Amino acid sequence: MARLPILRYPDPRLHTVARPVAAVDERVRQLVDDMLETMYAADGVGLAATQLDVHERVIVMDISEQHDRPLVLINPEIVARSDETALAEEGCLSVPLVYDRVERPARVTVRALGRDGQPFELDAEGLTAVCVQHEMDHLVGKVFVEYLSPLKRERIRTKMLKKTRDEMRGK
Repeated sequence: MARLPILRYPDPRLHTVARPVAAVDERVRQLVDDMLETMYAADGVGLAATQLDVHERVIVMDISEQHDRPLVLINPEIVARSDETALAEEGCLSVPLVYDRVERPARVTVRALGRDGQPFELDAEGLTAVCVQHEMDHLVGKVFVEYLSPLKRERIRTKMLKKTRDEMRGK
């Protein structure tokens, strides 16, 4: 397994639409394993392949306290959404140390393939629903800050660009 570099907002590659996975083979299973290792090392609860500059429809998640219940979603599709919405604070490994509230459907049903290539459906609510929707946004090239006001988004963009410049200078 390997830890992979996570793209940082406003990297334009984060806006690439992911293509479906043609077959769940050893390459895809290795990608899943690397994504899980990367997510756990970054102390995240979800990661989309897009964030690693791999533009395929693959998501990993684990909202458990012990990081022992990984969930793999390959070619996920939301097949049902509740009319009821919920407001939740979100963060993103591609936008480190930035958190804000986003309104989304409170419950979703997702159809996907697992790491084994077998199809399944997941009824999600609470943090699981937030995480699924957040990561699926990445697969269509959308970052959670796009739900925020233009002013907030620009401030975050400026902050991330400055942080990247400072890191490149060794500060």
